Amino acid sequence: MRRDDPTAIAAVPAEPVAGGFRVLVMRELALDDGPPAYAVIGQTLLRAPPRSIRHGVAFALAVGPEVMAWLTATLGRPAWRDEAGETRRNPRWPALAWHRAPRDWPGGTRTTEWSADIVFPQEADRIAFAHAFGDALDGREAVSQTA
Repeated sequence: MRRDDPTAIAAVPAEPVAGGFRVLVMRELALDDGPPAYAVIGQTLLRAPPRSIRHGVAFALAVGPEVMAWLTATLGRPAWRDEAGETRRNPRWPALAWHRAPRDWPGGTRTTEWSADIVFPQEADRIAFAHAFGDALDGREAVSQTA
């Protein structure tokens, strides 16, 4: 399908945002006489959103195992327990935030674009991630999605 079609599901390049990347995940198509329809974008970096989860997606479920392995090897574990037994988040790990934006298409179709923002606290880590997964961020090469 062409990228100028609101029902296209082909991967599109990630957009740069402050400290990271915005990856298009899903397109919501407003229908006049029924519930909205969704087109899950075939991104090469993120997994398709699991249907069983309705209120957000954890970072570990959003990215594939190869990305998680790289992050762990490069940045350390995502979290740990301190001496008091409290969970502490690794401050170097990227944050995942959902972003939505309306989009008007030629011919009058209106959609809502749902994207995941992956934001790194440290610029050096963002650069290393971009180097390791550049093809996937450009929508060209799939990251392994096997468990």
